[in-house]
Amino acid sequence: MRTIANPPNPFESQYREWLDAPAQVKLHVYRDSTREILSRNDSPDLPFRWSLNPYRGCFHACAYCYARPSHEYWGFGAGTDFDSKIIVKPEAAPLLRQALLKPSWKGELIVFSGNTDCYQPLEATYGLTRACLEVCAEFKNPVGIITKAALIMRDIELLRRLHDEAWVQVYFSIPFADNETARKVEPQAPSIAKRLEAMAALSKAGIPTAVSIAPVIPGLNEDDIPEILLRSREAGATAATSALLRLSGNVEPVFLERMTEAFPDRIAKITHRLGEMRGKGSEGRFFARHRGEGQYWNVVERLFEIGKKKAGFPEEEVRPIPQTFRRPGPEQGVLF
Repeated sequence: MRTIANPPNPFESQYREWLDAPAQVKLHVYRDSTREILSRNDSPDLPFRWSLNPYRGCFHACAYCYARPSHEYWGFGAGTDFDSKIIVKPEAAPLLRQALLKPSWKGELIVFSGNTDCYQPLEATYGLTRACLEVCAEFKNPVGIITKAALIMRDIELLRRLHDEAWVQVYFSIPFADNETARKVEPQAPSIAKRLEAMAALSKAGIPTAVSIAPVIPGLNEDDIPEILLRSREAGATAATSALLRLSGNVEPVFLERMTEAFPDRIAKITHRLGEMRGKGSEGRFFARHRGEGQYWNVVERLFEIGKKKAGFPEEEVRPIPQTFRRPGPEQGVLF
């Protein structure tokens, strides 16, 4: 349990302070009655247009999560509220079916977890991600997944079906090489060992996997890059990506507070190096927001590229995602 700590919400005119000792965090689950499930992305520096998030907020409680400010739109805080007040979308699968049945839908890639982890612990109870994947399998719609959770192993057979009949790739988010450091930054996420175990299980089943070293937190985890790449390749990953830490909006006070508590002897080094690479904590320009600048960032990029080669990652080829989408039902024959 974490002590409640949220930066002031800019979307609320007032915020409250505790007069006595702050309360301990308790998990609260809320129902989202949204009538649309696919989110459109128009960012030119992201390789997908559509994402699907069955949950808002994330129990993994990663200090750096870029999605924290999105929780403020709902009147919650970006700190412990984001970790403990989770919104579920129980109608996610029926809404997805409706979207895929529309004549305007052409079978584009759908990325699960464009915002928060689709396999966070509540998925074990609600099964919303699995239900949505079943719809995608029925329609043979291509799918991408980003996760930290070993729970994904539950759905190996379903993912195998998507691989055989459509297209699927699973990215595992692994920013650290050791469980001890990861636990301090991602306190409620599965261990690094569990993530690699899940990656190996999916790879063995023939499901394409990749590793995402994101975020790179300068002064904390850049030295982990070669080991992460090596262990991921050994677990079957065929692709790798990385991105520099961004501290947009109220992500910054949450991150700095938690990192100061967890790494009091390293926080000055972290902030100094981040300043060298960014000049500021947040960078919103397309094609610049995921990477840094300057000599030290060039060293990090070189470390990543050399690490990929030494680990034996194959040369990445840009291949179009196959057009497999089909609406279920009898085929309409040609009359003439």
